[in-house]
Amino acid sequence: MAAAPPPTPPLPSTPPQPSTPPQPSTPPPQGFPPEDKDWTWILDRSCPECGFDPSEHPRDGLGDDTRAVAVSWGARLRAGGVRARSRPDRWSTLEYGCHVRDVFRLADERVGLLLAEDTPVFANWDQDETAVADRYDLQDPEVVADELVTAAGIFAERLDGVSGAAWERPGHRSNGSPFTVESLSRYILHDPVHHLWDVTGD
Repeated sequence: MAAAPPPTPPLPSTPPQPSTPPQPSTPPPQGFPPEDKDWTWILDRSCPECGFDPSEHPRDGLGDDTRAVAVSWGARLRAGGVRARSRPDRWSTLEYGCHVRDVFRLADERVGLLLAEDTPVFANWDQDETAVADRYDLQDPEVVADELVTAAGIFAERLDGVSGAAWERPGHRSNGSPFTVESLSRYILHDPVHHLWDVTGD
C-alpha cells in the first residue's frame, strides 16, 4: 500500500506585508524655509497681525478659550475648499489645521511634563518636517477637524484641573526659552488664533 502524501501546509491567515508602507503617488508640496522666529514676545504684548492680546486671556479661562478656537477651526475645516494654498508663502487651510491639531497634542504633553517633573526641557519639534513627513496636504479634512477638536478638548480639560501654585511650575524649551504652565498655555493659545487669521483674515 502506497504511503499517504504529506499534508499540505496551511496557508497564512494574512498575506505578507510590505516592509514599508506604499508611498503617495503625488509629491509633497513645496516646503518653506525653517521657522526661526521667536514668538515668545506674544506673552508681553498684542499681536499686530491677528490681534491676539495676552491680557485678555486669564489663566482660569484658558481651557474655555482653547475649546472656543477649536470649534472655529472645526467649522473652517468642514467648510470645503481647504486644500489649495492661497499664497505661496502660506500653508493651505488643511495643512494649518493639521498643524494646529498637532500643536494641541504637543501642548498637552508638555504641560503634563511641567506638572509631573521638576523643570523639564522639552524636546525640539520641527513643524515643517512633520508637515512633509505626515503629508498634511493629503489628510482628510473631516477627520482632521474631529481630531483637532478632540485634541483641544483633552488639553483644555488638563488646564481646567490646574490651580494655585501649579500654574507657576517651570520648564524650558530646547532653545532655552523659559515657560511656566500658565505662560506656555497662553503662548499655545496664540498659535491656533493666529493661524485662523492666516486662513480667514479675521
